[in-house]
Amino acid sequence: MITLLSPAKSLDFETKPVTAKHTEPRLLGESVGLIEVLRQLSVSDIAGLMSISDDLAALNAQRYADFALPFTRANAKQAVLAFSGDVYQGMDAAARFDARDFTEAQKTVRILSGLYGVLRPLDLMQPYRLEMGTRLRTERGATLYQWWGDRISELLAADLAESPGADVVVNLASEEYFGAVRPGVLGARIIAPRFEDTNARGKRSIVSFYAKRARGMMAGWLVANRVRTPRALTQFDEAGYRYDAASSAPDRPVFVRAYEDRPTA
Repeated sequence: MITLLSPAKSLDFETKPVTAKHTEPRLLGESVGLIEVLRQLSVSDIAGLMSISDDLAALNAQRYADFALPFTRANAKQAVLAFSGDVYQGMDAAARFDARDFTEAQKTVRILSGLYGVLRPLDLMQPYRLEMGTRLRTERGATLYQWWGDRISELLAADLAESPGADVVVNLASEEYFGAVRPGVLGARIIAPRFEDTNARGKRSIVSFYAKRARGMMAGWLVANRVRTPRALTQFDEAGYRYDAASSAPDRPVFVRAYEDRPTA
């Protein structure tokens, strides 16, 4: 049983890692190929390609220029600690994981990435921005989906075969990133939890900010509780969320939070 997450745009390479354990991304050769393509782009090219400001484009052009092998703890950081967006704030691995939790996460959590393909939590990464939906033209086609082809799915399938528990993927990644996974190649049952919040008038909906946090919370909860079966997913109850059997389907469990249980500003 493995859990899939999206990466985050926000990064933290300043805070000292809470663990020295680290591994190397397994598709790093593919990443080098993408970096070679990205280095050919001007700052204005990057700004247009990614719909970002010139300042952000310049920052990322410098990141591509600085990309260097080998990855070490001096020039890179473990992925689960380097990403600092809403999902990773919800997971809060730095504060919540002990050594055994990091070992469990390494077996059961995978982060999809436009540049690195698939990252394990303790894989070192260097700072970057390259969203999976970017229409970057390479020798393999006009998109990153074409660049990665079956490579991501084949690696996930191999990981799933070695992971503990049921032959199941818990998809907590966004549609953009899960689009890089080919279910036919993966060959597993895919469960995609949904997180809804209730407003003051009793209407339920997905609130992006809260849903991202909830995905991270669930990923951390799955690790901490060594969850091995789909049935156990229904027990998730962090931050006020509760499983709603009436709204759920077997592969789409729905978790709802009441208005009064939402955090206040």
